[in-house]
Amino acid sequence: MPVSYYIDEAGDLTLFDKKGRVIVGSDGVSRTFMLGGLRLYEEEVLAQKLEELRQNLLADPYFKNVPSMQLSEGKTARAFHAKDDLPEVRYEVFKLLSKFEAEVVVSVRHKTGLVDKARLLFERGRKLRENDVYDEMITELMVYHQHYEPRIEVVFARRGKAPRAQALQEAINRSMFHEVLPDGSRKPGYEFDVHSAHPWERAGLQVVDYYLWAVQRSYERGETRYYEYLADKFKLIIDWDDPETAARLKSMFRI
Repeated sequence: MPVSYYIDEAGDLTLFDKKGRVIVGSDGVSRTFMLGGLRLYEEEVLAQKLEELRQNLLADPYFKNVPSMQLSEGKTARAFHAKDDLPEVRYEVFKLLSKFEAEVVVSVRHKTGLVDKARLLFERGRKLRENDVYDEMITELMVYHQHYEPRIEVVFARRGKAPRAQALQEAINRSMFHEVLPDGSRKPGYEFDVHSAHPWERAGLQVVDYYLWAVQRSYERGETRYYEYLADKFKLIIDWDDPETAARLKSMFRI
């Protein structure tokens, strides 16, 4: 069975309103966009524990009339999601996650930088596409998920309606080492399968959502306690506004 990596996003890629005005950081628009990658080491056990926790919370009379705990709402009653879960629920989930080993890498883009890039591309007659930003961040994310397994599974949280498996495969392929064979062909460092799923279908997506939420709260609101509580699980935070990181990424992607 291949090792599974789970990838989700936090924030949005909205930069301008319909009149072309910058609205980054305004009401309902994030200042950053993040991708998080997660590797779990006791995935089946954690999935079982998450489900047990969810069922126990749903059965607790304290939450009886809470909207997010009703099946009709499709929120906590279906799957954990940090943005929608009550503070009391989040506390229980964070406690559970702290007991399990995980490896998390998060890529952070400050959207003021994306505004500058969008304007530069516009001057050149081009447009900054959200999928391009997403895909280059996937490449960077997978570079840092070092592993030695010959085959892995990469599970993305569903985004949008258009199938993008081929583009995501190409983004991952760019991240890996390729061995040059005697005949000149290139052998990839490992094989991988790409899937997308809903959080209620794969518990790993609920977990990476919580890790991302912890980082997002730190960046967007300065609330660091969630990140600090799980800090030992984070392998790396890739901040594209860090000068050294930015220089390396610009060289890698020619941006």
